[in-house]
Amino acid sequence: MIQARRTHLQRRTLLAAAAALPLGLIAAPALAQGYPNKPIRWLVPYPAGGGSDFLARTVGAQLSTQLGQSVVIENRPGAATAIAAQELQRAAPDGYTVMSADNATLVFNAALYPKLTYDPAQLAPLGLMARFPLILVTHPSLGHKTARELFEAARKQPGKLSYASVGAGSPHHLAFELLKDRTQTFIVHVPYRGAAPAVQDVLGNQVPMMMIDTAVGLPHIRAGRLVALGVASKNRLAVLPDVPTFEEQGIRDSEMFAWQGLVAPQGLPADISARLSSELHKALAAPEVAKKLTDFGLEVTPSDPARMTQYTQAEVQRWHQLIKARGLRLE
Repeated sequence: MIQARRTHLQRRTLLAAAAALPLGLIAAPALAQGYPNKPIRWLVPYPAGGGSDFLARTVGAQLSTQLGQSVVIENRPGAATAIAAQELQRAAPDGYTVMSADNATLVFNAALYPKLTYDPAQLAPLGLMARFPLILVTHPSLGHKTARELFEAARKQPGKLSYASVGAGSPHHLAFELLKDRTQTFIVHVPYRGAAPAVQDVLGNQVPMMMIDTAVGLPHIRAGRLVALGVASKNRLAVLPDVPTFEEQGIRDSEMFAWQGLVAPQGLPADISARLSSELHKALAAPEVAKKLTDFGLEVTPSDPARMTQYTQAEVQRWHQLIKARGLRLE
């Protein structure tokens, strides 16, 4: 009888102590236990069928195998990735909702838009995934053979030429603005909603040029439908060994990539964050995944959350200066 009363008092004492703890301290172990035990949503802020979608679906399929749970890709395009980012920020920080985040999401938008529907600081990094090398392409009828030749012609006739982008505020848009800044040229920006319509109009010569990523551009370049004038990488691309870099053509400090990482809502328990980061790194290292991504024209760039944070901070410093200097603002 005395032992029963003592056990009852001990149980009440433990329950009272647990109730006095902050919610996060008692919730985290409960969330981590048996994680994951249901499908994981992966938000992609671009339409289906593009490079971002391919990256997510390729890596997501491998994660499904590793985790023993389905990874469901949900495309949430629009508003320069803000629609998906806002949805992620509202999601529970339990490891069951993640998102592909790129330069626009984590770097450009905060400087381009006076008001954002999400806070980039509330998107917790899990790790970088891949970079999309960017290439300046033109319609063959334009006749230029090098980027330097094109920009020299543009300098002589300010505003006569125009360029397409996959969207205002996209990495492709900012890459061209970087080139305009470095070459002191004025070329009119024509934004589209996605890669497909932009590429289609350049192929049809409605707009003569654009910055394109390898994932979308390589088939058209190889078929001769688009002419590659320069690449925004430090070194020439193995898939386009005859196309010089912008640096080689005298356009300094012109390295630029469209890059993507995986993020989760802020407040994700540390053990779940570590698990997802580790599994992401493992998925990107899988030979079949690495081959698919490389064959698609991507550069696999795995990292941990800390390195992704450092990389993002360096990008913010560089691009916010350029955006401010050029007076770029979007509504």
